[in-house]
Amino acid sequence: MLFVCLGNICRSPTAEAVLRHLVSTEAPGVEVAIASAGLGDWHVGEPPDRRTQAAALRRGFDMSRQRARHFADEDFARFDLILAMDRENLEELRRRAPPEARRRVRLFLEFAAEAGTDEVPDPYYGGQSGFERVLDLAESGARGLLDFLRRRPRD
Repeated sequence: MLFVCLGNICRSPTAEAVLRHLVSTEAPGVEVAIASAGLGDWHVGEPPDRRTQAAALRRGFDMSRQRARHFADEDFARFDLILAMDRENLEELRRRAPPEARRRVRLFLEFAAEAGTDEVPDPYYGGQSGFERVLDLAESGARGLLDFLRRRPRD
């Protein structure tokens, strides 16, 4: 499971942290590799945005060990599901994906029907409420994704 946004310091690391927490606390029997990456490389090696971390920590999600990484084309072979945070990222990922991987590239919020949107907005240039909104959407999407993981057949 790879979450992808533009810089890998706000949206995708939030989704990663939320899903990791849910799997460890509510579904420890579900085996899944969870990671995040950015299509841009300007934040590689940096921790998530301090505002992202603060908002997440208030809800019990510790992101302090996460570091941004750049999406690599090899990720198409490494992950069975690549989840974009918005349509722009989705289009770029599908453009780069080999034909056999395109069906595994989806929008994260496809798993959050009740969210009322299919895109996670980028909070970087906004106020604190944007980071809270990202967390709300990440929690909704991660819960739907966890249900999906529980239902999928094991190899």
